[in-house]
Amino acid sequence: MTNQAIVDDFVAPPCKGVVRILYQDNDILLINKPSGLLSLSGKNPLNWDSVHHRLVHGQQGESPAFLQASLPHRLDFGTSGIMVVGLHRAATTHLNKQFQAGSITKRYVAMLDGWLEHEHGQISAAIAKDVHHFPRVKICHATGKTAISDYVVLQRFDKPRRTLVEYSPLTGRTHQLRIHSLLIGHPIVGCDLYHAEGSQPMAERLLLHARDIDFLHPSSGELTQGQCPSPF
Repeated sequence: MTNQAIVDDFVAPPCKGVVRILYQDNDILLINKPSGLLSLSGKNPLNWDSVHHRLVHGQQGESPAFLQASLPHRLDFGTSGIMVVGLHRAATTHLNKQFQAGSITKRYVAMLDGWLEHEHGQISAAIAKDVHHFPRVKICHATGKTAISDYVVLQRFDKPRRTLVEYSPLTGRTHQLRIHSLLIGHPIVGCDLYHAEGSQPMAERLLLHARDIDFLHPSSGELTQGQCPSPF
């Protein structure tokens, strides 16, 4: 039995949104990533546009070129919100170690299809790659890695029923919040990969936004708290 080669034929449509700089010092940037922009440039030459490419090459009229900018973490193509960027190797290494240790706290805002039964809760379900349905992942307790997401209901909406939640992922698996939302029967509105009938066309974009990030500054060691309010 041979392993089937994974083919990624995705070509990102042009992104008119701008990478906004929320904070800058000699070591880091805090930025607001627009929805519909890759974090890193893809292997396909048509997918050169990305957060990293724009930071390294500069954005005309918006931001200069940060030649050593590096992304210690990434957001999905459709996810908007706050990211921390290392501006030199030492800063990036320091941030990478924090992400690997799980000591960086992140909070997201998501609009879910339907009304959740409980006001708060925790979703725990292991996640594994789905080699037959790339780029999707799957819930698999036998081969998957531990994935835990805490949530709190912020607001409920009617006509149609939707629930705005704050997610606090305790782990950082690929597509974790998106597949966990589907697992509990309330997919994120606008999600193209993990959806129920009618949940994707409810919005023109994925309604998932990285709102908060707390980490230790790579130079001072002080707790740094970044916030980027949700656009929805």
